[in-house]
Amino acid sequence: MGKKVEKTNVMRILDQKKVPYTAHFYEEENGPDGTREYGLHVAQALGQDPKRAFKTLTARGASGGVYVFDIPVTDSLDLKKAAKAVGEKSVELLHVSEITAVTGYVRGGCSPVGMKKAYPTVFHASALEYATIYVSAGKIGAQVEAAPGDLLTLLRAETADLIV
Repeated sequence: MGKKVEKTNVMRILDQKKVPYTAHFYEEENGPDGTREYGLHVAQALGQDPKRAFKTLTARGASGGVYVFDIPVTDSLDLKKAAKAVGEKSVELLHVSEITAVTGYVRGGCSPVGMKKAYPTVFHASALEYATIYVSAGKIGAQVEAAPGDLLTLLRAETADLIV
C-alpha cells in the first residue's frame, strides 16, 4: 500500500469547485549552486513540456493593487505588457520578502489558486493552446494539471501576451 497523498489547499479548492485535475509530485532538489531548482527543472523532472508548465508571479501596480501573472516557466514576464494587461501605468514584481504575506504561499510554491485574496489574474495567452497546463499546487513538490479554461473560469482570469 502506497503512502497517502496529502492534499494541498489548492487541491481542496479544486475538489470543492468540482474542477477536474491531476496531482503531480516531485522531490525538491537543490541546484548546482545550492539553491532550489524551479520551473524548467521541475517540468523536466516530471517529463512535462515546459511550455505547459506555468509559474505564478505576483506584482504590485502603480496604483498599489496586487496582480497575479501566470507564464510558461521558460519565459520572462514583460512588465510593460503585464501593466497594459491590467490597466496600470506600471507594475513591479513583489519583493521575495512580501510574497508569503501577500499570497499565503512561499516562493517556488505560489499558485494562482487559493491565494489570501482573489487578486486580478492574467495567464499568458499560450495557455489556451493546450488541453491541460500545470500550475503549482501551493507548495514546493506538488503541481496540479488542469484544463486552462477551467482555471480561467475559477479564477475569473483573463489572457494576454505577457512575455518578453
